[in-house]
Amino acid sequence: MRDCSTNRAGFDRVLMAVAATFLTVSATSALAGQSTTPRTSAAELAIDAAIPRPEPANVPPPTASDFKMDSTASVPDATKAIDKPADPSTAAKAVEPKPADTAAAPAASDAATAPPPAATATAPAAEPAKEPVKVSTVAPADQPVADKLRDMLGTKSLRYFDRKNERAAVEKFYAARDYAPQWTQAGKLTDSGKGVIARLKDAGAEGLNPVDYPVPDFASANSPDLLAEAELKLTASMLDYARQAQSGRMHWSQVSADIQYPEHPTDPAEVLANISTAKDASAALEGYNPPHKLYKELKAKLAELRGQGDGPLLQIAEGPALAYKAATKKQGEVAPEDSRVPQLRAKLHVSDHPDSTLYDAKVAAAVRKFQESVDLKPTGVLDDRTVKALNSPKRDRQIDIVLVNMERWRWLPRQLGAASIGNAYVILNVPDFTLKVMQNGAQVWTTRVVTGKPGKHATPMLTETMKFITVNPTWNVPPSIIYNEYLPALQQDPTVLQRMGLKLERNRDGSIHISQPPGEANALGRVRFNFPNKFLVYQHDTPDKHLFAKEERAFSHGCMRVQNPDVYAATLLNITMPNERYTPERIRSMYGRSEIDLKFPTPIPVNITYQTAFVDDAGKLQIRKDVYGRDAVMIALLKNSRNKDLEAMVAHAQPSYSRPSGSSLPAGVNFASDNTYSSGPSFFERLFGGPSTAATPPAPVGRRPQQRFTR
Repeated sequence: MRDCSTNRAGFDRVLMAVAATFLTVSATSALAGQSTTPRTSAAELAIDAAIPRPEPANVPPPTASDFKMDSTASVPDATKAIDKPADPSTAAKAVEPKPADTAAAPAASDAATAPPPAATATAPAAEPAKEPVKVSTVAPADQPVADKLRDMLGTKSLRYFDRKNERAAVEKFYAARDYAPQWTQAGKLTDSGKGVIARLKDAGAEGLNPVDYPVPDFASANSPDLLAEAELKLTASMLDYARQAQSGRMHWSQVSADIQYPEHPTDPAEVLANISTAKDASAALEGYNPPHKLYKELKAKLAELRGQGDGPLLQIAEGPALAYKAATKKQGEVAPEDSRVPQLRAKLHVSDHPDSTLYDAKVAAAVRKFQESVDLKPTGVLDDRTVKALNSPKRDRQIDIVLVNMERWRWLPRQLGAASIGNAYVILNVPDFTLKVMQNGAQVWTTRVVTGKPGKHATPMLTETMKFITVNPTWNVPPSIIYNEYLPALQQDPTVLQRMGLKLERNRDGSIHISQPPGEANALGRVRFNFPNKFLVYQHDTPDKHLFAKEERAFSHGCMRVQNPDVYAATLLNITMPNERYTPERIRSMYGRSEIDLKFPTPIPVNITYQTAFVDDAGKLQIRKDVYGRDAVMIALLKNSRNKDLEAMVAHAQPSYSRPSGSSLPAGVNFASDNTYSSGPSFFERLFGGPSTAATPPAPVGRRPQQRFTR
């Protein structure tokens, strides 16, 4: 049996320990204020007493060093937030195990390994990492304008920039500079702002119209709102100038379907970066105009024709309408006074009283005469339309011709030639009927040419690269000539092609093909110069040499006939293959019955232009007949003043190059062969005679196969 007395004594000790714990915990809880709700009933106190609590350690008060934070971490170290360890002897007494504590040992063990709840609650919370405060780079005096620019670009940018790429570039440009203004500082124009304004006002010297690039009045912009608005207006005008100076006020497709030049639009982001960082903003903006020598010569002649020097045109400011009224019996003379009148007198060459501000009878008469010259109603009243016309550059027939020729130079590539061979290129001027070979900025050789007839056979304007020359070419008659000329001729005379030395063949698909074999009588002569293009034109020799003696030589179907093809071929070959030392005699030695292709290691650009106005070697302005009516169309478009609408590309219907069907031939027409073995080479291959790796098809019975050599 168990010793009940021993157990009783143990039970008494447990009761005494519980009572002591109850008294200790009650006292310490009251002093420390750890309970937020006072315990008033005996039941609550008994429950609290029944919960084991650790005895408080005799810990010295904390010092400042106990709360020192780790400088390398953003969150306080939990181990440093725990109180300092107590005296060893005291701590030993506090944790001395007792029999009654056996049941609570696991809980105490868990508490020892985890941070105390009180310590966790009172530890300082980790503060979130703060983002660095962005310091504005805008000068305090410009900050109000920058704030307005930020707002305007966020909500009203479409009002100033209707082109999506320009709007995006402007927004990015100003955002990168914290929306600080570019053209002003503390409300005053910067050097770059002054340079841009000077260039825009002088746009007339480049054949452009200053009215198309309005300059805001910064002098009257006396608030952040007005300065911000003027800033964006000047930026918009600058981008318009750069774009039109480089690519033109009108797209070439607005003029005709037979024009095609490589596109070279401006990059608005590049323009903004270039002008904003340039030491001379005016010169940088001027650089978007064509760099060609012939363009600059026309620019100088334009200034001479207008009777002005190198300075900008005299501008008349906008203002109220001015009207002169002669004296009557009932009313005296009415001559309004305006500060613009002295400038108006100088502009219209009114020599009397040059400094007078009175809009008198002589000034009104000069205004009336000017209005008549520009197709305005001659009222003698200085209204808005008259002011706009006065601010536009002087116009007459010769000036208009120079202007449209300057415009056409904007369509051409900035680099006309191949850089690797001394910037060599071919340039053909249709209205002048001449062809020139250029290298290193100088003329190497020139010759006369015959060009296309006006109308549907006009020689197209284009830039392509000449890739090879064909000696002894076969003439593959284009579908347009077959449809429009040979089929109607066959209806009248089924033997006409045989008498002309042309061969009529039927392809497997039923279409017909007409060709002329190599020889002296070949329509292409002895040499063809190949620069593949969508208009299917090329340059070539001709058996009709007598046409070169005529002054106007527009007689072909669109291709260009060269007067001295052997010299032309030798000149080009010596540029692209200088070590071969070609001569005209060597070219002529190749004449025969077999086609020979001479390929260029480096293709040579060919630029077909339409220059009705140019400056000759003696410095004299030359004017040529507008054989295709290109000048008339462009002058009318510019006078129509649709401005940005003219920059849009116009889609034109492309001609059909399908081969005629044999079913359209009249009875009695004899075929040279019946090529049912194949449909033959494509029309482009027939036309340009390009080297082909395909096997030569078997020749029809009774005809020798044609040979082709490539060098």
